Amino acid sequence: MTEKKLVTTWADVEGMSSTEDILIPSNPLDRVLGQEEAIALAKIAAKQRRHLLLVGPPGTGKSMIARAISMQLPKVKTEIRVADNPENPEKPFLEVLTEEEVNRENTALSGASGKLLDPDKAPRHVAEKLGYVCKSCGQMSLPNEVNCPHCGKTKIDMGGMQNNPFGDLLGGMFQAMPVSIGKERVNTTRTLADGTEETVVFERAGDKIRMLDQKALEKRRQVDKNSKQKVLVKLDREPFVLATGASETELLGDVRHDPYGGHQGLGTPAYERVIPGSIHEAHEGVLFVDEISHLGELQRFILTAMQDKEFPITGRNPQSAGASVKVDHVPCDFILVAACNIQDLENILSPLRSRIIGGGYEVLVDVAMADNDANRAKYAQFVAQEITMDGHIPHATIGAVEAVVNEGRSRAKKDKQLNSLTLRLRELGGLIRAAGDLAVMEDAPLITEDHIKRALKRARPAEDQIREIYGSYTKGLSKDLSESQKQKSSNYYMENEHLGDTMFN
Repeated sequence: MTEKKLVTTWADVEGMSSTEDILIPSNPLDRVLGQEEAIALAKIAAKQRRHLLLVGPPGTGKSMIARAISMQLPKVKTEIRVADNPENPEKPFLEVLTEEEVNRENTALSGASGKLLDPDKAPRHVAEKLGYVCKSCGQMSLPNEVNCPHCGKTKIDMGGMQNNPFGDLLGGMFQAMPVSIGKERVNTTRTLADGTEETVVFERAGDKIRMLDQKALEKRRQVDKNSKQKVLVKLDREPFVLATGASETELLGDVRHDPYGGHQGLGTPAYERVIPGSIHEAHEGVLFVDEISHLGELQRFILTAMQDKEFPITGRNPQSAGASVKVDHVPCDFILVAACNIQDLENILSPLRSRIIGGGYEVLVDVAMADNDANRAKYAQFVAQEITMDGHIPHATIGAVEAVVNEGRSRAKKDKQLNSLTLRLRELGGLIRAAGDLAVMEDAPLITEDHIKRALKRARPAEDQIREIYGSYTKGLSKDLSESQKQKSSNYYMENEHLGDTMFN
């Protein structure tokens, strides 16, 4: 296998046989094309804990910059819990434990924590189900790596679709979704020397696998029974949280309803029904809010959380039994990275923008970068990144990369950017995947320039297809409306045909 290397000039690219030879940078910020100003501010935001508002069209790398910031942050150091308050159950106690306190507690409960194993010491099928072993090449890696660092293929379990001819096509759709690689816990059985069977549980434990035999499981059950507390935000967590703002509960937390009202002996205790929001899960990390202007009035809650660095969790439904439960002073010290389109700036609350500017930066992301030797090499790196992240399509020839560069020039011109390459890279990523799908269906070893050209027709938006058929989008719309009216008239005549007979009889 040819040794992979970073590409900095187009001459580096021309000397390669395919994108498989291109080394992808280890620093996530180095994988973002263009956006020099945004990247510089992202590095400051990560080091100095500054907020960031990224303004620009979709598909220009805003979410990628936000995730890259989270990967620059130090490891989180606290765990947030709620505990039973016997004097006033509807006001659960809040506990914030440091990493040292959590480790001491884990040591004290070592009898219930089982035995830690290196992934290669656990049974192969167990390590595979937990996400430590790549099903394609059998090499070890951490479960949080979507693509195997050894063979570059996806570790997402596609189930029955793996042997389906359309599995690769559907797999690309799931790639864009947040997916858990493997299982958190695997239950097995083993036969002891005396011939009896016992349950053995394997769990993830960072870069190790925890094995719990029958004695450890029994002790853990006893510890759980005696412990009247719940972990809200665990110590070992992802420092990047994507908040959609689909509901107040998702963003701010909630207390689940209990038809028994938490009545002792009947209902579920109040502390067990407390649910953290995205703002709490992002504590010590990054809270990324895409299209923040669409949150409406929920923006003011984010503003309060940013100001106070804490936000209470209470029941959101006044008709629920959870409405009387409240946990005060829940920490939520996060870096806000928000994104919006240019036309939506006016819909962001002025106090929120003031808070971002007062403790961070606003940056307009670029839609194009100069068409020069170095940036064409970055395009080649981008093609290699997209293929590796997808995990279901082959690498591309250098001719195919040149075709992508040409398309980047063409799309930059549509944005009135001359001598430039577009940075609307999500659309180009779709083109690469469409070309890769063609290559897969033809059993081609590499994506070629021909695949790119044919994919350009398949990857067009619906508006372009309408213009080709009808001449213009408005004509297509008019024809669609006309056909719809004809159908409605026909249906009305058929349904009311008897009215004419009635009138003349």
